[in-house]
Amino acid sequence: MTMPVLPASLDGLQLRAQLASALSQQGWDSPAARAAALLHVRASIDRFRKQAFASLSGAGGGAVAAHLLCDGMSACLHALFDSMAAADETGSAGVALCAQGGFGAGELAPSSDIDLMLIKPDGASEETDAFLQQFLYALWDLKIDVGGGACRTMDETIELTSEDASERTALLSLRHLAGDETATAALAQRFRDEVVAGDLPGFVEAKLKERDARIEKAGRSRYTVEPNLKSGKGGLRDLQLMRWLAQFLYGADAFERWVGSRLLSVEDVSKYILADDFLWTVRFHLHEIAGGKDERLTFDVQPEIAARMGFEDGETENGVERFMRRYFRTAMDVGALTRLVCAKLEADAWKSKPKGLARFLPPGMDAAEEADVGEFIVREGRLDFAHATQIREDPIRLMRFFHVAASRRLDLHPEAVARIGRTLHLIDDDFRRAPRAARAFFAVLLDSAAPMAVLRMMTEAGVLGRYVPEFGDIVARTQFNMYHRYTVDEHTLQALGLLREIEDGLHPLDHPLVTRLAPLVQNRRALHLAVLLHDTGKGAGDQCIEGAARAMTACERMGLGEAETELVSWLIANHLLMSDTAQRRDLSDPQTVADFAAAIGTVERLRLLTVLTVVDIRSVGPGVWNGWKGQLIRELYAATEQVLSSEGDNLQLARETLADKAELARKRIRPRLERVNPAFAAWWASELNDAYWTAFSEEDRFRHAAFVRHARDAGRQTSAAVRVDRRRAATEVMIWSPDRARVFADIVAAFAEVGADVVGATINTTASEQVFDIFYIQDAAGQPYGRLDALQRQALVEYLREVATGEITVRRRDAAPLKRRDAAFRVTPSVTISNELAEQATVIEASGRDRPGLLADLADILADEHLALTSAQIDGYGERATDVFYVTHRGAKLEDEAIAERIRSGLLAVFSESETAFDKTAAQRGIARARASVLR
Repeated sequence: MTMPVLPASLDGLQLRAQLASALSQQGWDSPAARAAALLHVRASIDRFRKQAFASLSGAGGGAVAAHLLCDGMSACLHALFDSMAAADETGSAGVALCAQGGFGAGELAPSSDIDLMLIKPDGASEETDAFLQQFLYALWDLKIDVGGGACRTMDETIELTSEDASERTALLSLRHLAGDETATAALAQRFRDEVVAGDLPGFVEAKLKERDARIEKAGRSRYTVEPNLKSGKGGLRDLQLMRWLAQFLYGADAFERWVGSRLLSVEDVSKYILADDFLWTVRFHLHEIAGGKDERLTFDVQPEIAARMGFEDGETENGVERFMRRYFRTAMDVGALTRLVCAKLEADAWKSKPKGLARFLPPGMDAAEEADVGEFIVREGRLDFAHATQIREDPIRLMRFFHVAASRRLDLHPEAVARIGRTLHLIDDDFRRAPRAARAFFAVLLDSAAPMAVLRMMTEAGVLGRYVPEFGDIVARTQFNMYHRYTVDEHTLQALGLLREIEDGLHPLDHPLVTRLAPLVQNRRALHLAVLLHDTGKGAGDQCIEGAARAMTACERMGLGEAETELVSWLIANHLLMSDTAQRRDLSDPQTVADFAAAIGTVERLRLLTVLTVVDIRSVGPGVWNGWKGQLIRELYAATEQVLSSEGDNLQLARETLADKAELARKRIRPRLERVNPAFAAWWASELNDAYWTAFSEEDRFRHAAFVRHARDAGRQTSAAVRVDRRRAATEVMIWSPDRARVFADIVAAFAEVGADVVGATINTTASEQVFDIFYIQDAAGQPYGRLDALQRQALVEYLREVATGEITVRRRDAAPLKRRDAAFRVTPSVTISNELAEQATVIEASGRDRPGLLADLADILADEHLALTSAQIDGYGERATDVFYVTHRGAKLEDEAIAERIRSGLLAVFSESETAFDKTAAQRGIARARASVLR
């Protein structure tokens, strides 16, 4: 007979009957009867699990599922305990089985630990200990992961919770499951009277400190693109904390009373409910896909969860990006509600007041509570509106309110935040065009000591997105790739924060160029607006073109003049130009500098674009910016500034600038070399072309010359050397060898063989037909290769000597095992071949999935067609590599279309082979894939 789906109470009754039947003859002491009984318990648990998953529907149903599974598990544990207790009345006397933690609160995820505690009587007998042991063994055999699982007396529990915050947290949700109910009730009362009531404010403070520690461990920003669903900021733990604080301090009807007092709105409570349901739905799917209690929404699970929850691809966002945007909007809602509740605790003196916005500033710049706040008031250390109708009387006060908060470094009062939320509809077109609103907004943007903090407050309150709808369109937007670490709006706010730090001179060592340029900028407001709006074109087509158009609309609406509006728009249209040129073009080629200078036009625009480029790259995420990129940008700036500061044809000026720089470099180094070996000095100065002499600093050039001189003095035709270059954050590798076919391909294959990533390369063929190549390599962690291991570096030197001579054949690296995280991305390759980008070479740009050995495989295709490599630029954006090769064919540009087509097809095949393999393996392993975003 097939049983219908039953509520937990009736299913528990059925389980009790099954246990009674299985144990009727021999009882729990019989291994066979015990095994049969536990099979019934396991089957019942599995039935509840199936019912819980069946309750999921699209993007919802998770909250119901969590309660169903909890109720089912509670019923099973109750039945199991009662059955075992009935068989051992002496051992079970005075014992209580309790749920605590999340399980005690009535929620359970599929792979979560079951938070249990067994209360035993004082002076427990051997029979009691034996019973407890047998019960825990039964849970072990059922493969139930028990969190806590402690067997303690009441006195032991009270003593422990007085000292351990995590134990206090778990006991807050104590719930009786089975056994001696009076023991559970007595423990709950003692806990409240002896532990909590003694120092209630201190108890709340400890709870919030515990939250801060949890968030610090999981990642402080709620906008990291692989968030921790449970412990991260804006996640399930924050929801649970908010609910507990409300009910514990203000009673079971706290939410109702807060709505009555207008601290919260009905919409706020609805947001809470929807957030809880959505996050629990995600968690159920995550546990099932991960096959365990993984709580992190990593890239490899995001596409599958998005598909399960019904998020489909759209024209401008794929399904996984739409899913993650919903997640981050939910996290924002949770964050806003948590902020309100915490502010309420401060107002009611349950927790100490924060330092306000001063916590984002250097020491000594405290919140100015006694300062003049004009038409507003300071209440409980926070800025508030003077009366309830203040916003409706003059909606512009909304913007001035944030200006005052920023200038006085004050946090916002919870009732003010609630009032702002109820009046967002007043930010309409008339508001957005009001000069007074613009003045207040620009005061926040340009004059605030902590612009990132106050603009984030405006974002989370909904004000910034309403006032600047172009920015509102990127709030919570994600890009499905491994390059970006934050949502688009969070990246933008961090860029604005970094810009202010650079203006304040806080990064002279990391960013010496822009630290020098910032005070020279004449159009500061245009720069800040360009940073604010630079990514607003994402999701609407070409991000630069669309962003520029949106900036034009926004600037005109805010009252900027035509020239300033055009400047902001130009900066956004070109905000990727400098990084692309610096990282993908040969900076020693006059054509590169001439084309870039023509696109820029003026030194002021060059300064603005340089600052914008640096803050944009640096704010992508930790580890993206490095000394190598900084060096490239400094070199491009210096060459371009020289051209723009002179009169004449850009290309001719670039040639002259680079030629003069090369000649000056030769002249400066010759005296130093002549003091050691005059003959070598004369030979070396004429051995290399201008491209080499413009690409390095004087110290670099002297070191290179010393390396070659030592090789010649030792009679070695082939030599190699390495050194850690901390300025470039890479290990420099120098190769001196006779030229031959495939030498570049073999060398980069050797790097792949030892696990080194090439991040830069300068290719030189001398007048005497020697190869003098300089590579910059890093390890898999983005650090200089072998930086702490001299033996590893020396071993690389010996290996490269053999490779460069061609004495050994470098084995091309086999495809690495598929990683789930990599497999989630479907990377579309592209290849372009141009004769317009360089004076004397053809430029080939190949972009596709990055992997170990890729550069060698691409170089093999070029070598197969007998192309000579004159320069190589290696760039990467997470899962995507973009490698650029400057090549010649028989000493000139490649003009043969047939050869060009074979090269294009060959390079695409290198990318496509690995992508096809990923498709096949992903399908076999059940890994969902999604198109990787190409937006930067």
